[in-house]
This record gives sequence, structure tokens and C-alpha cells, in this order.
Amino acid sequence: MTTSLRDRIQSGEPTIGTFLNLGSPLAAEVCALACFDWLLADLEHGGGDEAALVGQLLAAATHRVPMLVRVESAERIRTGRVLDLGAAGVMFPRLDTVAEVAAAIRHLRYPPEGDRGVARYNRACGFGLRSEALHSANGRVLGIVQIESVAALDAVEEIVRVPGVDVIFVGPADLSYAIGVPRQLDSPEFRSALNRVVGAARAAGISAGILAPSNETAQAYHEQGFTFLAVGSDSTFIAAAARDAATPLAPVTSEREVSNVQQAVND
Repeated sequence: MTTSLRDRIQSGEPTIGTFLNLGSPLAAEVCALACFDWLLADLEHGGGDEAALVGQLLAAATHRVPMLVRVESAERIRTGRVLDLGAAGVMFPRLDTVAEVAAAIRHLRYPPEGDRGVARYNRACGFGLRSEALHSANGRVLGIVQIESVAALDAVEEIVRVPGVDVIFVGPADLSYAIGVPRQLDSPEFRSALNRVVGAARAAGISAGILAPSNETAQAYHEQGFTFLAVGSDSTFIAAAARDAATPLAPVTSEREVSNVQQAVND
């Protein structure tokens, strides 16, 4: 039996993934081929919706890369939809209280542990051909809760102790704005908030995650105690490469100018 992503994360193993914002199966496959540990399709801010999710799931599955999904809201039906399509786990944005987190986490699992609707004719159960998937689903699904508001940060020591929360994940932009230091990621206030998140996760024996713009930044976050690391996104990778490619070329130096420079050096 292969080790699930949840098992790897619960063991404390560091993992690196990336966000998928474009809603493109081809972009998902490129990122899967790049050997990330996981991919996360973003339905909150990304350009794709649930209809575009299947192609991305298939592309990731072809290369045995687990696909996670950030839902646009914590409604039960939204969580159930992406899990029935085959997502390995769900990231919940904008949960501020322990009660909200507990309710959202229940949506990840079948009764009696949760309130996920039971059906066997979906992709997660092999369209009825893999009914055993119902028995293993509760133990394999990954629950990720974002810490991106003052209320969530104030409750983080309680949120981490909600059963079924495997990762608490910082969105740096949202959290920095929320605590009054917009995008000032080196400010004492922001770094103190990160330390609080990491400390809470460690105390509860779960993982802390964060989004980093580069591998170098991800390494620094890892040294700070984060183990669930997202690096960039399909869209930012393309944007950065396009910007580099569009950099104006340096003026072409003529052979005569080169000869004159060489002569001056020789003189």
C-alpha cells in the first residue's frame, strides 16, 4: 500500500507543492512532471472552477501526484463535490473560530466521524468499481485550515487541537494585511505571528504551512519551522518566465566598435 500524503505530513516529513491558478490540465501536468510532492487547485482565487477540476485531477493522477483543492467556501456541498471528484484533501479559507473549523472538518469525512454525503458512483470511488474506497477515505483525507485573520490568529492554539486538522496554513498577504503590516513580511509583527503559528502547530503535533514566492524563501520558512511549503503557482511561474524573456536586448555592438575597443586596450 502506498503511503498517503496525510501519512507523510503527519510523520513530520517536509513537503513542497505549488498552487494551480490557471484551471489548466496542461499546466497541472507540467507542474506534476516537475516533481512537486503535491499540487493545489485554487478555486477561491484561481481562474478555474469545479468543472475545470477534473482535467487537472487526471493530469496529476497520471504522474501520481496528490491533488489538493482550496474551496471557495466551507459549505458542505463544496467540500463534498471536490472530494467526490477525487481530491486528496481540502484547504479551507477564511475560518475564524474553532466552531467554524470543527464544522468544516466534519465535511471531510463520512459518518459517524463527519457529515460527508455517501455515494459510490463518483470518481473517488471508481464510479462504483472501488467500493473499498469508502472504508479508507476517512483515514486518508487531508484537512488544511488557513490562518489569515486576526480572529484565527487569536484562536490558533485552539484551532490546532480540532481533530482532523492536519495543517494550519498561512497566507502571507492576507495575514499581513489583517494584522496591519500589509506585505511587510520582514516586520517584527509579521514574524511574531509566524512564530505563534509554528509554535501552536508544534504543540499540537501537526504541520504548519505557508506560501512562498521562491524556493529560497521556502527554505527560510522551513528553517523557521514550516514543513508544508507551497512555492509560487503555475501563473506566477509563467509570468516570471515571460517577464525575463521580454527583457529588452542589449544594443548590438558592431565589428568596428569591437575593433576600436581592442585597439584602445592594446595601446
